Amino acid sequence: MFLNMDAIMRIDDLKKNYGSVKAVDGISFSISEGICFGLLGPNGAGKTTTIEMMEGILSPTSGKVYFRERKIDNHFKQKVGIQFQNTALPEFITVRETLVLFRSFYPNPRSLDEIIDICSLTDIIDRDNRKLSGGQRQRMLLGLAIIPRPEMVFLDEPTTGLDPQARRNFWDLIERIKAERTTVLLTTHYMEEAEILCDQIAIIDHGKLMEIDTPGNMLANHFDGALVRVPHIGRQDLQVEGSTYQGDCLEITTKNLDKTMKELLNTGLNLEGLTIKKPNLDDLFLKLTGTSLRS
Repeated sequence: MFLNMDAIMRIDDLKKNYGSVKAVDGISFSISEGICFGLLGPNGAGKTTTIEMMEGILSPTSGKVYFRERKIDNHFKQKVGIQFQNTALPEFITVRETLVLFRSFYPNPRSLDEIIDICSLTDIIDRDNRKLSGGQRQRMLLGLAIIPRPEMVFLDEPTTGLDPQARRNFWDLIERIKAERTTVLLTTHYMEEAEILCDQIAIIDHGKLMEIDTPGNMLANHFDGALVRVPHIGRQDLQVEGSTYQGDCLEITTKNLDKTMKELLNTGLNLEGLTIKKPNLDDLFLKLTGTSLRS
């Protein structure tokens, strides 16, 4: 259990059953204010069920969800913004008209100009919702989520299907929101995205919390060293500590990269094509959740 009693949000022994199926099975953790918190897991792990209970959309079978140490209620819903995986937008109206409409739902909404600036909407503000690209649509949906000046924003796989440029543009928007001290809860299947954006991540699988920590600490706890690969060009006589031959490459798992590089140089091997791979969140995710395909 990883609990911080001063956190902006805390869940305590959260469970959700569907008959005999335990979609979420006793999860507890807390989220510190002002960070980007990543909730990761394979398909069917219980991520969406967990986040919907945290948002107050779904009632838990048992357990509690707290926002600033109060059980979530209607007051809580005025303090958070949500960007769902799928959102149906009003048709035949523009981005500007959509923002104006949604601003009317809140007593103290963020100004229209501020939303346009934060979410970089100037170039599409008078465009029909039906004519938005995937990245433009996500920028507008983020604008809708931050209208009430939320203390916390839920982003459920917001960059799925976006091209690399649109995805990186969206990352910049998330960083702008964090700069306001707004807490962000992010679910994503892109491990690079989680490693770049998240200050802390929780990995869940089969409805259970497997691990929670900073990305750096998780990697340090599970992996030690780096993998060096270099073409050996037919030579099979090289003796380097920790090395094995894989196809046309010599692979060395090393805890001391400086020592390994000196040994390689001493062999006289041509180091052209050498690669060095440090373990990343992709490697950790597969280690913790397995490699079998989930539906």
